[in-house]
Amino acid sequence: MSQSLLLLSSSRVDDTPYLAHALPMLEKMIQPGSRWLFIPYAGVTISYDDYTNQVAEALGSLGGQVIGAHQTPDPVAALDEVDGVLVGGGNTFHLLHELYRLKLMDAIRDKVNNGMPYVGWSAGSNVAGLTIRTTNDMPIIQPPSFDALGLVPFQINPHFSDYLAPGHNGESRSMRLQEFTCVDPLAPVVGICEGAAIRRQGNALVLTGDKPGYLFEGTTQKEEIAPGSDISFLL
Repeated sequence: MSQSLLLLSSSRVDDTPYLAHALPMLEKMIQPGSRWLFIPYAGVTISYDDYTNQVAEALGSLGGQVIGAHQTPDPVAALDEVDGVLVGGGNTFHLLHELYRLKLMDAIRDKVNNGMPYVGWSAGSNVAGLTIRTTNDMPIIQPPSFDALGLVPFQINPHFSDYLAPGHNGESRSMRLQEFTCVDPLAPVVGICEGAAIRRQGNALVLTGDKPGYLFEGTTQKEEIAPGSDISFLL
């Protein structure tokens, strides 16, 4: 496969402007004059128009054109008119529900597997994995399936953090992900901290950015992935 993927943990790091931390990574993919279809369906408390405008403004310095999928008569047909796909964050269940409803699952998968660049952040990264069973979101709507795009053969957990507020007695993120790997020990999970991203170019897979990731496998294994690490063994 000739895939070109950038799967960001988040749209912001700390108090930086929207997508600002990702611009050095994105400029390697978004060329001046290129056209990108933005998938806004993870947005629930923001209008799709406002969401599209926010992304277009954040990426304006790169010189690409951002087109909201909701603004097109047929989002599937629109994929034939663009150079790449952007999939934004928000609620992963709502995003996946809409991708199925609009018949975009196979269409996006086929385009990306044949070389169309794909950029996702947060929920947009979640749906690039095998399933959305390791998302952090509340299931506000029930998609037809938890099966996702499968652009990478493992699970993804964006916004990874093991922070527990003082006095909080719930499970940590690591504990939740280890629950998943106990149930499905053959499905690895990559947790990516804010500021990190997974970059795939063909058969090469790298953890990029300036923050670490974590690999969960089997019933007990948790291994830190340093920034810049080659993780192609997961493909």
